[in-house]
Amino acid sequence: MKKLLESASILFVEDDESLQNSITYILKNEGFDVIPVKTGEEAVHTATIAPPDLLLLDLVLPGMDGFSVCETLKRNPRTANIYVVMLTGKKLVTEIAAGLRDYADDYITKPFEPEILLARIHAILRRKKKIKDPVADSLIKFQEITIDPDAREVVVAGQSIKLTKTEFDLLLMLAKKPNIVFTRTQILEKLRFDDYEITERIVDYQISGLRKKLYPAGDCIETIRGVGYKFKSL
Repeated sequence: MKKLLESASILFVEDDESLQNSITYILKNEGFDVIPVKTGEEAVHTATIAPPDLLLLDLVLPGMDGFSVCETLKRNPRTANIYVVMLTGKKLVTEIAAGLRDYADDYITKPFEPEILLARIHAILRRKKKIKDPVADSLIKFQEITIDPDAREVVVAGQSIKLTKTEFDLLLMLAKKPNIVFTRTQILEKLRFDDYEITERIVDYQISGLRKKLYPAGDCIETIRGVGYKFKSL
């Protein structure tokens, strides 16, 4: 795989020393600047001092668990926009959905192939670069919703709405092409940039969470039964 032209920083949180050492070696060999820590408390402290480009995070940690780490970082404006990849042995659909809906930009279950991990990290970082898209320079406004693609901010009826990165990317994807129907498969392909096979139910979880946060303007996202979703401009 081609290495990044610019070194990206990764804060890697894993309490298994053997796994941490091996993954850290693989990431550094790929050209990443890696900061390995073993606890959630260390992760929050390190990220606050020097926010990384991406947080590679085990969920089951001694003391503060991965979900608590994410919740703490998302409350801090300095660390709220860090990309998060959850790395864990948890495999239940509900746990995967919760991680993606509330905090994560991707989710990898153990055991995994290093090539897949690297591919997904590169995919997340490519997404970050694509944010600076000329098409996304101006504000997008529909009735009560104002989307600022450049600042990655959403305002509904004058109130700022906090969205996860995945939720924001999903909303922007739909709002850029109002009244165009996107299938669940198209949404997964657009937001993930890889062939990671997961159930399309994840899309439904994301849409449900996004609608709730946009309330009462969440009705702008319409379900097209048996097909997918579209953003209603009228």
